[in-house]
Amino acid sequence: MKRIVAGFVLAASAPLAFATDAATAQLLRSDIDAMYPAIEKLYTDLHQNPELSLLEEKTAAKLAARMKALGFEVTTGVGGTGVVAMLRNGAGPMLLVRTDMDALPVLEQTGLPYASKVTQKVPDSGDTVPVMHACGHDVHMAAWIGTATILAKRRDLWHGTVMFVGQPAEERVRGAKAMLADGLYTRFGKPDVALALHDHDTTPAGSAGTIPGYIAAAVDSVDLTFHGTGGHGAYPHLTVDPILIASKFVVSVQTLVSRELNPFDQGVVTVGSFHGGLKHNIIPDTVKLQLTVRSYKPEVRKALLEGIERIAKAEAEAANAPRAPEMKIVESTNATYNDPALTEKVLAALAPVLGAENLTHPPAEMGSEDFAEFVSAGVPGVYLQVGAVEPAKFALYQAGKLMLPSTHSPLFAPDVVPTLKTAILTETVAALTLLEAK
Repeated sequence: MKRIVAGFVLAASAPLAFATDAATAQLLRSDIDAMYPAIEKLYTDLHQNPELSLLEEKTAAKLAARMKALGFEVTTGVGGTGVVAMLRNGAGPMLLVRTDMDALPVLEQTGLPYASKVTQKVPDSGDTVPVMHACGHDVHMAAWIGTATILAKRRDLWHGTVMFVGQPAEERVRGAKAMLADGLYTRFGKPDVALALHDHDTTPAGSAGTIPGYIAAAVDSVDLTFHGTGGHGAYPHLTVDPILIASKFVVSVQTLVSRELNPFDQGVVTVGSFHGGLKHNIIPDTVKLQLTVRSYKPEVRKALLEGIERIAKAEAEAANAPRAPEMKIVESTNATYNDPALTEKVLAALAPVLGAENLTHPPAEMGSEDFAEFVSAGVPGVYLQVGAVEPAKFALYQAGKLMLPSTHSPLFAPDVVPTLKTAILTETVAALTLLEAK
């Protein structure tokens, strides 16, 4: 096996499986090399011009225009700013290929010449914030266009229908639900299988892979308000202090994971935001918390959410609070599950193309991904991870000599050339495999 990261992954000596025989694999690499300058230009443009969740209007327009130019039948405005691009190529299965489009409220600090300087107003609060593609959705979109370009050009390699979905608001786990609620599967047809990928912040560029079964957790974003009786800080006996109630809750709620969950079940309860009071000597009337709750099994998810509500009410009652706390789940998505049989099929097709040394089997993580909603609606799916770390930096990271910036960090930046090329190759091979290309 020969591997050239700066150019591309080359030459596999073992026989290639299914759609990816040696000639087809080389054809795909040639197509990717030919289109690459245009793909990198698109990536740079997307990176420089990010848009927040629910505001992806210009981004969606760019993707829609490119898909129309490729001959896809394009519908915009699905579930808000969502894009659906259909290409039919005779009888066969329907494959959904998803990219996310939104960026994050992060001030970019990468120092890249094409770093984002964009600011936008947050829809909910009206606050003006910096915006950055700190999670790699720009990589996903560019690879999505690359994959669509190859499938439109090489129709002799597959049969069936491809549904390319540009999804808004992944970072707020709202976009997939919104597109489904807007009739994605009734207006355009229910796919036979779904495919998506994500760049990865602790695996080297030039590599890709996945695992069967659960790969990303369910998430529930919980708003919790505690009520007290405010007053002067010098006379706490005349008040019911919601800061104290909420503080005791923050400690007690951790027993859900440490003492109530089976140690073999995954669960996370994190209080990410604690707001109460305005002045040193005033005990406030209310305290507001924001929590993220992560799980895999539905029964664990149910137990955690019910436990949060139970402990919150108990702490409030123990303090003789004037009102019970209020709990609201504001954002949520299911766990992402890879269909085992389809996943093994895709991995078998990728192995000889990427090389065994570049095929990864990443552990399941507690991060979340609302690609799960497309799958939970009754469509088996495969969710892939593509390495994004420059190999020399990865070697230092493995040796414990370097900390790598994670996604959502203002310093996150993929090793662009091998990441993009590998993402396109990986997604294309997976698509051809799932379409049962011959």
